[in-house]
Amino acid sequence: MVIMNVHPINYRYGSKEMREIFDEEKKLEQQLKVETALIEALFELGKLPKEAAEIIKEKANTNFVKLERVKEIEEEIKHDVMALVKALSEVCGSAGKYVHLTATSYDIVDTAQALQIKGAIKILLEKGKELLRNCLNVCEKYRDLVMIGRTHGQHAIPITLGFKFANYVDKIGENLKRLKEDTNYISGKFSGAVGNYAAQQIYDLGDRLELKIMEKLGISSADISTQVVARENISRIICDIAIFACSVEQIAKEIRNLQRTEICELSEPFRKKQVGSSTMAQKRNPINTENICSNVRIVRSCVYPTLENIALEHERDLTNSAAERSILPTIFILMDDILIRMNKVIKGLVVFPENIKKNLELTKGAIMAEAVITELTKKGMGRQEAHELLRTSSIQAFSENCNLKEILLENKEITKYLNKSELDKIMDYHNYIGLSIEKTDKIIQKWKNFN
Repeated sequence: MVIMNVHPINYRYGSKEMREIFDEEKKLEQQLKVETALIEALFELGKLPKEAAEIIKEKANTNFVKLERVKEIEEEIKHDVMALVKALSEVCGSAGKYVHLTATSYDIVDTAQALQIKGAIKILLEKGKELLRNCLNVCEKYRDLVMIGRTHGQHAIPITLGFKFANYVDKIGENLKRLKEDTNYISGKFSGAVGNYAAQQIYDLGDRLELKIMEKLGISSADISTQVVARENISRIICDIAIFACSVEQIAKEIRNLQRTEICELSEPFRKKQVGSSTMAQKRNPINTENICSNVRIVRSCVYPTLENIALEHERDLTNSAAERSILPTIFILMDDILIRMNKVIKGLVVFPENIKKNLELTKGAIMAEAVITELTKKGMGRQEAHELLRTSSIQAFSENCNLKEILLENKEITKYLNKSELDKIMDYHNYIGLSIEKTDKIIQKWKNFN
C-alpha cells in the first residue's frame, strides 16, 4: 500500500519527536497503555484473575495489536475504540473477555489524549526555554546599543537593542510560566458512560479504580466528568499556546521589518549556499520569520473550534471529536516548528550597528524634540508653549533639510532658556534612553534562572 503525505505537518513542519506523539501508531500505543493500566488496576483491586491479567498485559501493545487490523475492524463496525477492543481481545484468547471491563470509549480516548498533551507540552517547554535563553543572550550582548524606537512605523525616541529584546524576554517568560501551569489542567478520566461510575460500582470500586489507573499513568484524574473530561481545560491549553505563538510572531515581524533594505538593522542568518529568489540573485529573503508569521495564523485559527467544543450537549455528543483530531496535532506540531525556527533565527541573529547609527541620525535630531520640550519646561517655559515651538521648529528643519539643533539655536525664545552646550548635551541620543539599560538588567535577572 502506498502511503501518501498529503498534509505538510506530516513531512514539512515540526520535529520528529513531536510528530511521533500524534502518529497513528503512537496514538494506538497510548490507548493500549491505558487499557493495560486498567487491567493492572482491576487485578490489584482483586477483580481479575492473575492469569488473564498477565496475558492481556503481555499482548496490549503494537507488537501484537496491529494498526492495520484495528482499521480493518473499524471499517466493518464503524467504531474506532471498539475496533481496538476487538483487536486486543482477538490476540488474548479466553482472557479477551476481560478487555475493556467497566470502561467506556472516552475513558480510553481522553486518558490517552492526556498522555499525548503531556508529552507535547514537555517538548514545547524545552524549546521555549531555549528561546528564552537565546533572547536573554541578545539582551546581554546589546544592552547598551542605542537604536531608534518606533511607534506607528515612525521614528520616536532612542532605546537600546537590549531593551527591545528585554520586552520579548518578559513575554516569552510569562508564556512559559502559563504553559508550565497548564500541565495542571491535563487530566484523564475513568468514570464510565456518563461520568457517574455506575459500571465501577457494580464491582464496588467507586472511584478507586480511576485513581489507581491515573497513578500508574502519571497523570491526575478529573475531579468530576461526564462521558468526557471538560473541554474547558483543553481550550485553556490551546488558547495559551496561541497567545505564546502570537508573542513569537511579534518578534518575527520585527526582525522582518528591520531586515527591509531601507532599514537593514537586523537580519535573519543567511547560509552560504542559500538562495533568496529564483530570478533575483541578490535577494536575502526573511523566509524563517515569514514562515513563522504564516503558521501562527493557522495556530490562531485553532482557538475558535476548541472554544466551540466546550458546549457539548447533555453528558456529551460527538461534535468535539473530529475537530480535536485536527486541532491537537496541528497546534502542537506547528508551535513546535515555530519555536525551532525562531531559535534558529535568534541564535544566528545578524546585527548591523553602522545602520542602526545611521538610522538614529536620519531625522537630523528631530527625534530629540521631546527631550528639549522637557528641559524647556524644567527651566520654566510652559509645556504647551514648548511643544508648539518644537513642533514648528521640527517642521522647519524637515522642510529645509537641516539639523533641528540649527533651527533651535536661531530661535531666541529657546536660547533664552538653553545655550549651545546645553542643547548639545540634551540632543545626544545616548543621554535620552531613560531606564532602557536598567530595565533590561532587571528583566535579565527576572528570567535568567527560569526553569
